Amino acid sequence: MERIDSITCIVQRSESDKAVKAALNAGTQEWMVENRFLEVANYVKIFIQMDKLYKGIHKFRESYFRQERDFFSQLSRNQSPDVLFITCSDSRVDPNLITQSKPGNIFIVRNVGNIVPPYDSIKDKSSVGAALEFALLELKVADIIVCGHSNCGAMGALMREEGYFLNMPNLKDWLRLSSPAMDIVKDCHPACSGEDVQKIIEHENILIQLENIQTYPFIFDALKEGSVALHGWYYEIGTGEVWSYNTITEQFDIITRPEEKHG
Repeated sequence: MERIDSITCIVQRSESDKAVKAALNAGTQEWMVENRFLEVANYVKIFIQMDKLYKGIHKFRESYFRQERDFFSQLSRNQSPDVLFITCSDSRVDPNLITQSKPGNIFIVRNVGNIVPPYDSIKDKSSVGAALEFALLELKVADIIVCGHSNCGAMGALMREEGYFLNMPNLKDWLRLSSPAMDIVKDCHPACSGEDVQKIIEHENILIQLENIQTYPFIFDALKEGSVALHGWYYEIGTGEVWSYNTITEQFDIITRPEEKHG
């Protein structure tokens, strides 16, 4: 590529020189070959990535689906989940895997940072608000879980400088809904730094979203009636542990045994 840049400079000085134009043409052809090679390389990479998904679909249909055909036939008629599970879009977080749930057991809402905008806080109605309405008023779920996780990129972004969001204005606006978590860290944990700060932000963000959920009138009423319960969970990716917020001790307790009760 350096060769091409130098040739271009020569041409700018002498447009009429046929020899230089020929050299530029040769350089252009070389660039086209290099560019074409990159295009092919990218295509191969995309093909390999998609091929994994295609093979996964084939494996699913030939193994799991075939063995559970009756189950999926019944599932195709309707859904009746008991739980609304709000979590992050992070590719490492799989609600069905973590809870070992089958399709149809949990109604899942995923977004960057497991955020729930307060009622009427966004001019254009949010998809999260629509999901809350559908889950509570149509599906009649009995439990709502907000599940954050360790090493969350969204929460880490809250600690970044303004320039980080230069090309991501939508992300910047979206994460403003979690900015109170950063304020809590500054006010209550000024001595903390690094990973400790991020973990506190991740925990506080879960609590903020639980508060935001209660700004929706139909959820507030359901909570007052006792027809729905809220839960704040935190998933440690590296250990597989899931922690549940205890409203009495105001701490996150590890979920250890199925028979234990967790708030």
